[in-house]
Amino acid sequence: MFKRGRPSILFGMAIFVGLAGCRDADTRDAPLVPQAQVRLTQDQTHNKWSSSIAPVATVPSGAVVEVMTEEASDRQLAFSSTSADVPGVEFDPIHPLTGPVFVEGAEPGDVLAVKLHEIEVGDWGWAGIFPGFGFLADEFTEPYLKTFEFDKDKKEARFNDRITIPLRPFAGVMGVAPATDEMLSTIPPRANGGNMDDPNIVAGTTVYFPVFVKGALFSIGDTHAAQGLGEVCGTAIEAPMRIVYQVDVIKGSRKIQEPQYETDDYYAVTGFGATIDEAARKATSFMIDYLVSEHDLDRKDAYVLCSLAGDLKIAEVVDVPHVLVTMHISKRVLGTRS
Repeated sequence: MFKRGRPSILFGMAIFVGLAGCRDADTRDAPLVPQAQVRLTQDQTHNKWSSSIAPVATVPSGAVVEVMTEEASDRQLAFSSTSADVPGVEFDPIHPLTGPVFVEGAEPGDVLAVKLHEIEVGDWGWAGIFPGFGFLADEFTEPYLKTFEFDKDKKEARFNDRITIPLRPFAGVMGVAPATDEMLSTIPPRANGGNMDDPNIVAGTTVYFPVFVKGALFSIGDTHAAQGLGEVCGTAIEAPMRIVYQVDVIKGSRKIQEPQYETDDYYAVTGFGATIDEAARKATSFMIDYLVSEHDLDRKDAYVLCSLAGDLKIAEVVDVPHVLVTMHISKRVLGTRS
């Protein structure tokens, strides 16, 4: 496990005193959500990865931030849109990311821990087929759009009269700035995070990012109300959302090359690559590194344990030129959860 740097005593007390229940009064057993010290709107966005993008907020380590995110098309589509509107969607504005947030004390070589406390879906979303994009782009060549309206409970999306999809919201894109002033596309996942499209990174997850530039410059967006592993048609249920997260700078920890994450139940690593094989090899190697460093195994035992208890999962296969593969391992297996 990573050991986080401690925020100031007064700041930590402010977070503790500000703890509030989830907004739904009926969810009494839901985890408490800290009160945000900083709030960012849907208009405080960018849609490239670069160290030259100026931060919209500066916060100390330990800060809790509330952000509003826009759906992936950046308002080019609406609930009233139809399949006829798909060809008019331009790719340049897509993935509006709320941020960046400069985290005081973060330096290259550190790790930024981002705890996702709460993710709340907006009132609508869309999914579709964009010609030339998707895992089966050669077969599905016609534009198609499906929109969804969410009721006040926001627990499921009605696909048709018979099929419903449970909502499990998460951010498709999150990450820190890379060490370049070049304006990089948000479409592929990278070492800094990016378009990971991993539906397991839901509320309650802590995501760890290697820091490449001073202040880390964290951003989040491309929020999905529901998505299957793979995201094969190229879209999830793309929807605007409200997210509450906490940032902590971790110093003097083991180094990570790409994002990793954990929940109460498991630890996970991610690996991106130009092929599933490459990404899966990287994810396996990163899990071995974790087991050696954090659980005192030699590499041979760690490799065998990955085969016996590690679960490789394809997070996404459509964000060219990279795909993303993860490996999960149960904390119960590791003896760190009863």
